[in-house]
Amino acid sequence: MRLVVARCQVDYAGRLTAHLPMASRVLMIKADGSVLVHSDGGSYKPLNWMSPPCTVREGVSEDGVVEWTVTGKDGDTLRILLEEIEHDSSHELGIDPGLQKDGVEKHLQELLAEHPATLAEGLTLVRREYPTAIGPVDLMCRDSAGLSVAVEIKRRGEIDGVEQLTRYLELLNREPLLTTKGPVRGIFAAQLIKPQARVLAEDRGITCAVVDYDGLRGMDDSEHRLF
Repeated sequence: MRLVVARCQVDYAGRLTAHLPMASRVLMIKADGSVLVHSDGGSYKPLNWMSPPCTVREGVSEDGVVEWTVTGKDGDTLRILLEEIEHDSSHELGIDPGLQKDGVEKHLQELLAEHPATLAEGLTLVRREYPTAIGPVDLMCRDSAGLSVAVEIKRRGEIDGVEQLTRYLELLNREPLLTTKGPVRGIFAAQLIKPQARVLAEDRGITCAVVDYDGLRGMDDSEHRLF
């Protein structure tokens, strides 16, 4: 990973345009090929970014300012002018072991692996912890039409979980063996899904599934239900 702290200006051109005026920011070039632009506050999310794979070309602008041109897979670009560089370093982080799930989340994964059809009719399990370059997908399944389905499981479904599944789907849809009958689709499964996360998921074509944990465990007593 390369980390650069610099006073910079960022211009994005693609499906839309966006401009970040000159200010001090953190620039990250990650080993997976992504480029992220962060500020010092406001959110953990980057101000702008380019998803992998992308290429970074370094040069000098007509005004003599260091310039990065980041080009994405669809031809969209980030043009970053670095007026003043305060820090520039590279770090080898090695292979990440992945997120360690808590007991409930891990048990949810086990239960849904045994009963994938509770998420969608006709769904069958192909593999748990299906590997990708940025970490394992909780469940890789196949639907009744033979299409591959990636399932991400959370206790609480929030926007960062949708973003995580989106990144997985970008990578999985580059695998020919998974896309012979069509693109890999996603299911975002959780005990509770926040409204904002649901809106983002549905906008990206991801299905949301609310999971009844007690029901899966066989502890849901129908005699004591109101409905």
